[in-house]
Formats: sequence, structure tokens, C-alpha cells
Amino acid sequence: MKMGKLLLGSLIIGLLASSCYTDVVFEDDFIEESPVNTALVLESYDLWYVDINATKGSGEVPFLQRAFTISFDYGTIRANNNLVGIGKTGNGLGIDVGNYGTLFGAVEIDHDIDGIWVLDVFAVNNNTLELYDSRSDTSYIIRGYQRNSFDYDQIFYDNLHYFLQEYNAWEKTYTSEVGAINEFDDENFLQFLSGTDGDFFRSSVDGSGTAIPNLQWDFEGDYEIFDVANDPTLKTLTLDYDFLGNDYFELYVIDDSTIELYHVDSETVYEFQGRGYIEFLKSGDKVGKKRSKVKTSLMNVTRQRKM
Repeated sequence: MKMGKLLLGSLIIGLLASSCYTDVVFEDDFIEESPVNTALVLESYDLWYVDINATKGSGEVPFLQRAFTISFDYGTIRANNNLVGIGKTGNGLGIDVGNYGTLFGAVEIDHDIDGIWVLDVFAVNNNTLELYDSRSDTSYIIRGYQRNSFDYDQIFYDNLHYFLQEYNAWEKTYTSEVGAINEFDDENFLQFLSGTDGDFFRSSVDGSGTAIPNLQWDFEGDYEIFDVANDPTLKTLTLDYDFLGNDYFELYVIDDSTIELYHVDSETVYEFQGRGYIEFLKSGDKVGKKRSKVKTSLMNVTRQRKM
């Protein structure tokens, strides 16, 4: 049994259109006509994906830092801050997080939690904008999509490390009869967390059905999710226990509350159900996990699970 305890330059957005036009065209020159032009640009796509890895600057705009997508919905700001339910919540646009009004080449956002922010809006190309916060000298790149062409599954898949943290715990609900006996058989709960030193996990051998507040966390360590070379649909997971080595799994997502872990060494299949879903930004004490620039490591392995 384991005994140890994770800009900006001068371009500003313009819109070569007026209220009598329906086609949206982004240009480099500022059109000094009306804030309506800025509104038409922001509202030209259903969703804007926040490309967190393209962020410039050392500061942050908190609500952009934790959003996977934002939408400018005719005066209402909507955001997908969770992966659980993405594509379904708010008809795909996410939850209402505040209001906005447009200025000349800028947008003023009154966020429910983070207050008022004035962001300059710059055109990068026909479906890409830069939102610049002059106070922190930080800019965010957002890419526009319509709902019917947006790949919600890919966003989910690319951010699985955040998905694991959207439940207070994961409870083991199934263990296959096939597979060698191993120490992980005894661990019935997992918890995935983020800290100042990176992502880490905890596990418990408490019996199935134990209430989350009553769990005793027996082990802990760091965890990491990997991409797999030449297998774009496979992710792997390592649990690196403090002082005691690690467990290695192939990770499969059954749905947005169920994962399957295939323990390669023992050839055992486990299923875990998410318990205690954390819906971010529904209340002040659940503001949400901030995203950070992440480059997922690549693992050179071959899929072992026989489906």
C-alpha cells in the first residue's frame, strides 16, 4: 500500500460598414463615425475563443484569463468558464457575466465580479481581434466563430487538465474484472487541484459513497496530462505520488461527468464519476480557475487499450 502523501502599436479596429450593410469587414484604419461600428464587429461572431497562449504582457484581465470563450450578445457579456456543459450552457454561449457598451474603437465592460474595464479593440484579421488593457499593458487574442461551426469537442479535449478540476472529487464507480491486482485498486476517490507550484492530486481509500467533506486524503502528488505522438485522440495521465513512484493511465472521456482510466501495467479499466460540480461565476465565492499559458508535453507511446 502506498504510504506517501499538482500593443500595441497604432492599429485600432474599424468597420467599413454602416447600419445599412450586413457584411462585416475588418480594416486597419479607425473609422470615426460611431461606437455602433465597434459593436457590429464584436457582435459579428457568436463566440470568441480566448487564445490564452497568445496573450501578451505580464498583467491580466481576470474575466478573460478564466474564460474559454466570450460572447458580445447585444449588450450582455456571456462566457464559457467551465468545460462541463460547454456547447449546451446558454445555448452554447455560456452564462451571463455582465454588460458592455461600445466606444470609439473600444468596449467598456461592467463585469459582475471584476467591475468595469475599458479595453481597446484592434483588428488582427477578418476573424481575429486583440483586446488591449492599457492599465496592465496586456492584450488578449480572441478568434471569432459561429455556433454552428465551433468545435466545442476540440476545446474540451485541448483543456482536459482544467476539466478534471471542475469537480470537487472523482469517485470510482467501476473496476473491470480483467486486470492484475494492483495498489490503485484500493483508491476510490481522486481530486485534481491547481496550486502555486503547479497541478497536483490527492487520493483516498475511503469507501464508496463517502460524502466529500468526510473524505480523508491518504496520498498526494503531482499529475500531468500528455498528448500522444501520432495519436491525436489519445491522452495519457500520470499520477506521480510523493516518494512512491507513479501510476500511468490512458485517459478517456466518456461524457462531461465520467472518465475512464486504463491502468496500462495491470490492464485494469476504472471508471470515475465527477462529484460536486463547481460552476464558476455563479456566486462570488466561485470566481473560477484562471487559465495560464500551457504547452502540453508529448509522449511517445502506443495505445494499449483494446476498445
